[in-house]
Amino acid sequence: MAERNYTRQLATIVSIDAVGFSRLMGLDDESAVAAFEERRDIIAESCSTFGGRTFGDAGDSVMAEFGNPIEALRAAFDFQDRIVTLNSSLDEPMRMPFRAGINTGDVIVREGRLYGDDVNIAARIQEFAPHDGLAVSETTWHHVKDKTAAEFTDLGELMLKNIALPVRVLIARRGGNLSPPPALMAAIPSVNGRQNVSPKGPPAIAVLPFQADGGERDVGYMADGIAEDIIYGLSHRRWLSVIAKNSSFQFRDDTLGTRVIGNALGARYIVSGTLMRNDERIRLTTSLADVSNGRLVWSQRFDRALADIFSLRDEIGAEIVSILDKEVDRAEQARTFQVPWESLETWQLVRRGRWHMNRRTRGDTEIALEFFEKAYREDPNSSAVLNELAWWYFWRAWLRFGDSDDLDKVKQYSRKALLMDSLDARPHAHLGVMDIMRGRPASAVDHLEEALHINPSFAFAHSAMGSARLLLGDAAGAIPFFVETERLSPFDLYRFHNLGELAAAYSFLEDWPSAISTADRSLDLSPGYFYSRFLKIGALARSGRKQEAMRELAILMTRHPDFSEQRVRWIPFVDKAANEFLIANFKSAVSDD
Repeated sequence: MAERNYTRQLATIVSIDAVGFSRLMGLDDESAVAAFEERRDIIAESCSTFGGRTFGDAGDSVMAEFGNPIEALRAAFDFQDRIVTLNSSLDEPMRMPFRAGINTGDVIVREGRLYGDDVNIAARIQEFAPHDGLAVSETTWHHVKDKTAAEFTDLGELMLKNIALPVRVLIARRGGNLSPPPALMAAIPSVNGRQNVSPKGPPAIAVLPFQADGGERDVGYMADGIAEDIIYGLSHRRWLSVIAKNSSFQFRDDTLGTRVIGNALGARYIVSGTLMRNDERIRLTTSLADVSNGRLVWSQRFDRALADIFSLRDEIGAEIVSILDKEVDRAEQARTFQVPWESLETWQLVRRGRWHMNRRTRGDTEIALEFFEKAYREDPNSSAVLNELAWWYFWRAWLRFGDSDDLDKVKQYSRKALLMDSLDARPHAHLGVMDIMRGRPASAVDHLEEALHINPSFAFAHSAMGSARLLLGDAAGAIPFFVETERLSPFDLYRFHNLGELAAAYSFLEDWPSAISTADRSLDLSPGYFYSRFLKIGALARSGRKQEAMRELAILMTRHPDFSEQRVRWIPFVDKAANEFLIANFKSAVSDD
């Protein structure tokens, strides 16, 4: 038997982490390292003064060990106060706050390093501490609650990553500090409450009030307005629960951190942002964070001219709503792979099916149907399931150039989805595209107008409306809908189709340069899309670029050896002269004229 070369002991562990270290490294890596080392020395000095020692420095974090939890708390307050004073002398962007988590328990000591669940718990609860603040576990709290002047706010029991049992976490503040706002206290679970950290059903998202940088009143109004627009827009995404503004707007002070706020609100995702004004331009920086793991899912910066504040609000709000919907959907699709297939809930089956649909292979499409059908068997009245089945059969009908049986199923599932939820934009849009496929674009416009009335940020409905107007012969009126789709969903999986429709609109207007460049953008996304290459050939030929048109024609026939003009004649333009116009453009590539 191997000789044991470690010991066990009770210890209080302090896990300390620099906030915003990566951001500062991106701005000035040398200054960031110097700032971290200066603060690390302060931490080591405070810990030594109160009878502790630091160990296990790693990247932007420090660990410390104490024999007495009271001294650990005093040391943490001491180094946090000193770091706050140091940061106050710097400009806001260059400050480096720290947060700390304290836990008391059994540890394994080997060669000066500490191991065990209680070490990991300290590291995990540190993530719930506010900037410049402390989080402590219940075990530490029992040791210090009556022996210090500290005040504690209870976050309840929380599930921590890789820790089997929930851990009760409290935020510690020096006695006499300003208490948290009453609304925040009401949102945080009571001392005896248990946080429901993994609720059943779809996830919830909370939009925090956006911060106005600069102090100008109109910027503050606009920041609140954009956040409100995003809440309103997300509320029309029927699969996603949205925390009410009256709750999420209580968290104007974001120093608690997204994990604490998310747990208090019961939200898996947190949207936050900052709005700045510089003369006649504004800059909005917004981000989406996953509360369950602290990961930044998405972040983007929007720069705009401040010409019309109200249209600007609508524009940015709609764009962010569309992006957020897809980013949360993508994150939830990935999350379903962490759950055994047989344990997936109905909404998770839908997300897994969507993941396979998005791969756009024949095999994955069939697998997607299996997931949707299993979800339908479990809940035949779920509007989410009914909409996915409607979309699945529409997609197959599109690939089959309007298979009537598939379109009947689109109608069947969409009608039932409307019975389940009359304020869902998706079934209206699905009925609209069904009418398009069946050569009834005027009827499609009615359905699509209703979809856009319910959800003005619905990119798919905008694109379909453009197609309907194109089929009706209104190419100029169709273009704004395709352009708006590009703005609302710039990374859409089916963007190649929207760009192909836009290329067709430019062709009808005989704007050949725009038709060619737009078709190229479509083919960059889907080189096998026959329609965009067909349109490009015609536009090149009409531009007098016959040799390029012939090269494109060779590619078309290689990729689609069974191509015939019938494919284009099938397109349900109301005026069949439109079909012949496109075919004539195409034929001019090989004519002698």
